[in-house]
Amino acid sequence: MAVFHDIIGQEQMKGHLQNVLGTGKVSHAYIINGEKSSGKEFIAKIFAMALQCEKQGTDPCQECDSCKHALADSHPDIIRVTHEKPNTISTDDIRDQVNSDVGIKPYRGPYKIYLINEAEKMTPQAQNALLKTLEEPPAYAVILLLTSNINALLPTILSRCVVLNMKPVSDELVKKYLMEELQVPDYKAEVCVAFARGNIGKAKALASSEDFEKVKAEALSLLKYIHDMDLNEVVAAVKKITEYKLEINDYLDICAIWYRDVLLFKATHDANHLVFREELQALRRTAQQSSYEGIETILKALENAKRRLDANVNFELTMELLLLTIQENT
Repeated sequence: MAVFHDIIGQEQMKGHLQNVLGTGKVSHAYIINGEKSSGKEFIAKIFAMALQCEKQGTDPCQECDSCKHALADSHPDIIRVTHEKPNTISTDDIRDQVNSDVGIKPYRGPYKIYLINEAEKMTPQAQNALLKTLEEPPAYAVILLLTSNINALLPTILSRCVVLNMKPVSDELVKKYLMEELQVPDYKAEVCVAFARGNIGKAKALASSEDFEKVKAEALSLLKYIHDMDLNEVVAAVKKITEYKLEINDYLDICAIWYRDVLLFKATHDANHLVFREELQALRRTAQQSSYEGIETILKALENAKRRLDANVNFELTMELLLLTIQENT
């Protein structure tokens, strides 16, 4: 199904878009800004389908010819702008697929809709090329820019678009969705919710990822025994982590959630709100061995490691330093 009701959370954005559909006051350009996997594409698809729907309601009917084509991604007037270079949307991409096409009237719908996903990948020159269309668009043109980094867009682009920001979805809603729609068991849903931080797409991906389960098991195994490891074992652990380079942020998040659990248990002795409560014995032992200052030091070291890796500092060196800091403080 693909109607506004199927969007989890995002009440403000749904309200705005349905109001646009109800009043017919459609802007020429919208920016949907939100984290990767947060559901921007799904919302854009529903909005585009509703704009082209033959019944012209505040939701796509999903039954008319127009909706059927939109659902099959074959609607001639819903154009997905593509790019050959993985990290760049070039001037040619915009000129060939938007500027030179926008003058041709819609084939079947009332609008001609251009979906530009990962709009932050547009070069400044590509954005300036798009600006020409945004400044004098034909009445039927609607441009939807989807981005996970709004700061990469030029102020001149921002000033000509309606900006809609995705909001984090509440933990309760994410957990409910995972358990009811995807049949994820209670405990696993809680772990995914803790990691996703309001990002429904990320929660969904984690729930169905075997790699994530492996990374989690490895990380917890290390954290439970790091206190008693010698330097050679720490170095060996770093080599093992190297296998997870692609999921390193997940790995570091697991460590951070573990130490937040340790901190919470140390302060409250209450297991009810712990994410890793099935590891209670190990959490209790770590809480007894660690001081509050030590746990805070570890949490800061995890954030620093993320920043260093983002800045391309040597992976092995960063991880070694991190594990030694964890060891010294537990």
